[in-house]
Amino acid sequence: MGILKTFALGGVHPEENKLSSNAPIEKLALPKQAIVPLGQNLGAPSKPLVKRGDQVKAGQLLAEAGGFISTNIHAPVSGKVIKIDNVIDGTGYKRPGIIIDVEGDEWLDDIDLSTDLKTEIELDGKAIIEKIKNAGLVGMGGATFPTYVKLMPPPGKKAEYLIINGVECEPYLTSDHRLMLEKGPEIVVGTQILMKALNVKKAIIGIENNKPEAIHHMQELVKPIDGMTVQPLKVQYPQGGEKQLIKAVVNREVPSAKLPIEVGCVVQNVGTAFAVYEAVQKNKPLVERVVTVTGKAVKKPSNLLARIGTPIHQLIEAAEGLPENTGKIIGGGPMMGKALTSLDVPVVKGSSGILLMKKEESVREPENPCIRCSKCTTVCPMGLEPFLLSKASKLGKFDMAESEKIMDCIECGSCQYTCPASIPLLDYLRLGKNKVGAIMRNRGKN
Repeated sequence: MGILKTFALGGVHPEENKLSSNAPIEKLALPKQAIVPLGQNLGAPSKPLVKRGDQVKAGQLLAEAGGFISTNIHAPVSGKVIKIDNVIDGTGYKRPGIIIDVEGDEWLDDIDLSTDLKTEIELDGKAIIEKIKNAGLVGMGGATFPTYVKLMPPPGKKAEYLIINGVECEPYLTSDHRLMLEKGPEIVVGTQILMKALNVKKAIIGIENNKPEAIHHMQELVKPIDGMTVQPLKVQYPQGGEKQLIKAVVNREVPSAKLPIEVGCVVQNVGTAFAVYEAVQKNKPLVERVVTVTGKAVKKPSNLLARIGTPIHQLIEAAEGLPENTGKIIGGGPMMGKALTSLDVPVVKGSSGILLMKKEESVREPENPCIRCSKCTTVCPMGLEPFLLSKASKLGKFDMAESEKIMDCIECGSCQYTCPASIPLLDYLRLGKNKVGAIMRNRGKN
């Protein structure tokens, strides 16, 4: 397997709990009704193009990007738009969405639904980026940054490396793992498409070594391809963070408040690479994704291919139901995921997993005074001082939080995981980032 690389600063080793790693991807039945939120990406929400009463086909454009940092949204199902209304999303708030009553499964004629592998890339770089933009692709690892924007480096910046993120370091989640095992050839072609779009000669697929079969499978697939390699990585959370992965794979450090392109790198998730393949080679927009449904009490931990807009209760039913002792339902994994307030929350482009935690697992320990042990600082992969930043946020000292670089926080939760005083450090850091971000945006307007 070669040398196992990793990042140098901080990190933790939570229990992996990859309970669904051997569960093949299953296609989930269509929902009776699809709830499609208009805010499914980092950036501006999309603007609806349909109205109540309209008939739509799967793959049809429902809403267009609401700005440069935004994405198109397509109909994940065929049927009738019954209303455009506020719907509950993963944040627990009600936000605008399009509700479609499902009628059959009719797709637009120009979408290729065959499973035939198409390896020849006919489009040039500019046309590829336009295709990806039109297809509404976002980062599938959870960040949901519009994919096409990453493929357009600012003037004076040039990408040298494309890094494909197959790390999936978040405990419990296995959707990327299964995708590499079952859709490896498509991911490789998707990576080649991204290389062409970026005009780079080197692509590295990073995979943690708790997925040996995925490493071996992908290594065999990339052997005949010039410039594409697979890099096995030591298991260390949060290795899937962009900056940590860049450090591990090419030993370059992204400066504070800068993006990966600053050091000649562009990072894309393996799920995104697969979606790029489908968009460019099959003309298929992003209307479905693989979601892990898991937990220690779940009867059938699963990896489900679900249409966007499917209520999560349908995914839980497919995993043989909600365990009686469920204390919390997390959207995502246990480290960075967020508790969901309703079983009616729909699958969105960034839905990587649904974690059902037992009551005894989900109860927070009472918060105690900080004992200045510095564990949170030791494990922070960004070299921050979480105890100081959380205190500043709690006290409303957002100028201090900004000067101490709170916006560099990647919200990995390593600090909170290791805190012996059970201080909800991540909650305070998220609060501080939200406030400081708003202050910075307002400053930019004035």
